[in-house]
Amino acid sequence: MTLPREAGAQVRSAGVVEKIRQHLAALQPEALEITDESSQHIGHEGARGGGGHYQLVIVSAQFTGKSLQQRHRMVYEALGQMMRADIHALAIRAYTPDEI
Repeated sequence: MTLPREAGAQVRSAGVVEKIRQHLAALQPEALEITDESSQHIGHEGARGGGGHYQLVIVSAQFTGKSLQQRHRMVYEALGQMMRADIHALAIRAYTPDEI
């Protein structure tokens, strides 16, 4: 059975979101929200290469005492190779539990 192209993209997207969750587990998030905005970027250069567009809200005690740049770096490090293959754009909002 062949899925319609849109359905195939949704299945792939769900798999990428789950993979993001798994990678970010290393940061022991107290809250994690991932929004896939890839459908809004169809035809965009990065979308053609297969990389998706995502928004991320993450709350972790591991961000305590870290600058915004350090927090983003921690997220990028946790995602590793996904930033080169599965993710084209990632908007990050990273908070400590005290900031929520």
